[in-house]
Amino acid sequence: MTAVSTGRGFDDTQNAEVPNICSFDIMNLPKDFVPRAYSYFKALRTDSPIHQNSDGSYILTRYDDLVAVYRNPAVWSSDKKVEFEPKFGPSSLFEHHTTSLVFNDPPDHTRIRKLFQTAFTRKALTALIPRIHNLVDGYLDRLEDQGKSEIVADFSFRLPVEVVCDMLGVPSKDRALIRDWALLILGALEPVLTEKQFKDGCDAVDAFKAYLRDRIRELRTERDPGREGEILTALVAAEEDGEKLTEIELLHQCIFLLNAGHETSTNMLSHGVYEMLRHPDQSRKLRNHPTLIESAVEEILRYQAPIQINNRRATQNTELSGAHIPAGSTVHLMIGAANRDPNQFPDPEKFEISRRPNRHLSFGLGIHICAGNTLARMEGEIAFSKLFRRFPNLRMEAPMQLSNRVRFREITELHVSI
Repeated sequence: MTAVSTGRGFDDTQNAEVPNICSFDIMNLPKDFVPRAYSYFKALRTDSPIHQNSDGSYILTRYDDLVAVYRNPAVWSSDKKVEFEPKFGPSSLFEHHTTSLVFNDPPDHTRIRKLFQTAFTRKALTALIPRIHNLVDGYLDRLEDQGKSEIVADFSFRLPVEVVCDMLGVPSKDRALIRDWALLILGALEPVLTEKQFKDGCDAVDAFKAYLRDRIRELRTERDPGREGEILTALVAAEEDGEKLTEIELLHQCIFLLNAGHETSTNMLSHGVYEMLRHPDQSRKLRNHPTLIESAVEEILRYQAPIQINNRRATQNTELSGAHIPAGSTVHLMIGAANRDPNQFPDPEKFEISRRPNRHLSFGLGIHICAGNTLARMEGEIAFSKLFRRFPNLRMEAPMQLSNRVRFREITELHVSI
């Protein structure tokens, strides 16, 4: 995976030269797009808010347009069979990404989500709080002992992957496999896919399915399967109106949970540490006013959306802000752009942890709002509270490294010391 080195103040949209977006095309992005994403978003939102690409799809960058799409699933479909068939063909990647909860419409989406939600009850999530506290304390103990850390590997990746693997009963020895498979499967969602990325993604889905089949077999043969907070047991047993998940549905919802459950939280944690270090006035504010932790997490999510792009397909001829969108068209919902729309967020380029209201779209909206949003917020609140209270002099030791991935805003390296 390639990365770009970025230092303090990267992508300063208030002072940066405005990019030319006349020929902007999501299928052939400019080489500087990732480090300058917010400058491009600002230019698109201002000059071409419903922007057509060479393949006939549209880029949406205004907050109100994204909300309109999210709130009307009858017109804007999440089903990706039409879109993914030419991209993936009859492959394991096609099976996974068209079975996952996130890429389904009602009634399948409604049925699967009801079963899936049994894993995210208040009781199940509350049971995880002591574990999250213990994990964070352990990471910070190591940071204190060593005096320095690479935050992504040692902190922001480890916490959510440990939590979600606990929830699915994945043994510690297998957790590196989960990370590798997840990156390959989610990497296949990038707008442009190489042959190697396609093959590696398919192999990862097959390996993941085989692994989960073994785990499910173990659960079904145990006399007393499952522990408090273990989601795999809940999903195996879940039933709504006499209907259970099929084996294929069960496998792919588990893969989706493992992938989504740590990828977005990892990005949130990495960017949160980075932005708080870039804005020492805000980390001081959090230390002086610990009750701001909830709004601080929301601002981190707004300012650096962990997922930058969602997609929908028009099921009929329709209009958005007066623009005609033909049936069958794909729209790319640029979350990072909408989260900095000045019509919704005053002074949107300013990172301000006390910002209220803060109705960002980083978890989506409507029927497809992220099922794990409460867990992600819980992880962020515990992690940031402990980190910045315990290490008030935490500082960056080198420019952070930002992945060239487009759909996910991912920091690959962030070296810090205490």
